[in-house]
Amino acid sequence: MRFLGNRPDHDLTYADVFMVPNHSTVGSRLEVDLTTPDRVGTTIPIVVANMTAISGRRMAETVARRGGLAVLPQDIPVEVLGEVITWIKARHPVYDTAITLGPTSTVAEALSLLTKRAHGIVVVVEDGVPVGVVTDGACQGVDRFTQLSQVMSPDPLTIPAGTDLPKIFDVLTDARLNAAPVVEGDRLVGVITRKGALRSALYQPAVGASGQLLTSAAIGINGDVRGKAEALLSYGVDVLVVDTAHGHQEKAVEAVRIVRSVADSTPVVAGNVVTASGTRDLIEAGADVIKVGVGPGAMCTTRMMTGVGRPQFSAVEECAAEARALGKHVWADGGVRHPRDVALALAAGAANVMVGSWFAGTYESAGDMNNDGARLYKESFGMASARAVKARTSSQSGFERARAGLFEEGISSSRMYLDPERPGVEDLIDGIVAGVRSSCTYAGARTVDELHERAVLGVQSAAGYEEGRPLPTSW
Repeated sequence: MRFLGNRPDHDLTYADVFMVPNHSTVGSRLEVDLTTPDRVGTTIPIVVANMTAISGRRMAETVARRGGLAVLPQDIPVEVLGEVITWIKARHPVYDTAITLGPTSTVAEALSLLTKRAHGIVVVVEDGVPVGVVTDGACQGVDRFTQLSQVMSPDPLTIPAGTDLPKIFDVLTDARLNAAPVVEGDRLVGVITRKGALRSALYQPAVGASGQLLTSAAIGINGDVRGKAEALLSYGVDVLVVDTAHGHQEKAVEAVRIVRSVADSTPVVAGNVVTASGTRDLIEAGADVIKVGVGPGAMCTTRMMTGVGRPQFSAVEECAAEARALGKHVWADGGVRHPRDVALALAAGAANVMVGSWFAGTYESAGDMNNDGARLYKESFGMASARAVKARTSSQSGFERARAGLFEEGISSSRMYLDPERPGVEDLIDGIVAGVRSSCTYAGARTVDELHERAVLGVQSAAGYEEGRPLPTSW
């Protein structure tokens, strides 16, 4: 990466910079390979941040199926993490997990579950065999205690497992269906949508050596760090993330040493830092990947509360250069609002980009669905907020919990509305990947590493940034 003209003498964030087109021999977006160079196993450069309101089993499964990775939060009890990791690894790498109910289940039950997944159907099963399908439309205008046997579409179209993806798309299109159950023999194994068939032809799942979907979990720097790391490894976790707001402190460095001593060949990610020296210390302690970012997240109030942090683009650039010099990589954590920001983080040298709040308002996020009378939304909150601290200190005495609650650096409740046109996390991934692939074609890059090598960046004013924004109405 190089700057157009002189390098500025002040730190920059994503809105401050733009990418200049290069001569390119890349003829199509599909020529671009977004497999990440950090060797964690992701085939697109997207990692879901370990936030309790966002990253759960549904998010982890869905994102891994499209090539990314979701980091499970550190606040979840380790035995529950074990169950979730096992569950994710048992999911199919192509077919979505079905929402299932029995014929005597009620419309109310179906409606409560339909917003958990983007495919939009409940499969009615008897002894593992699909006997009907229920959609949201079928549940409207009927009593909420009506049994599903009375509103379902019986004898549904099913797709045999292993059917070619183009054929699945054509069959669903001809039947004017968005989704259908997938079966082996007559047993339900999942659900496939028209978009799912298209996506499975474009994305390569992120899987481990066993072919199971990739999993990751976070570990804090307090408590029994070794015990938790060993437990997660026994459950088969693929990536360990040592996570704290201030990664350049001795306690964090020591936690990385402990995790590295038990992790064997499992990748260890550590952070957060924003300087070359912080990056170097964590790598020397045993980290394979460094997480970069202090205060850029949408739920984070650290910079306003403390004055501490650093504009994200410059932080990523400096830390990535240091990590690459030591044969390692960085993840850019936070501050992305648009696909352009992901592309710019990669241009700065990141191998992966962590996304948090952007994914909060989706079907797959861990939060509960709410409705304000006009729009669906989910509540999100920062991991240093009073709400998160309260959950994290639940085992402590009332006095200790109250004292911890005095110190917070995050928003405790924020409404993240679902976009009616793009309500699922896969919809957002499509937009990000399309944007990053286009960025690569403009730069003449076929890989993430080539994007970093070839990118030419310029610095712009606030007016320059505003000029690039589309206008929803005429002026």
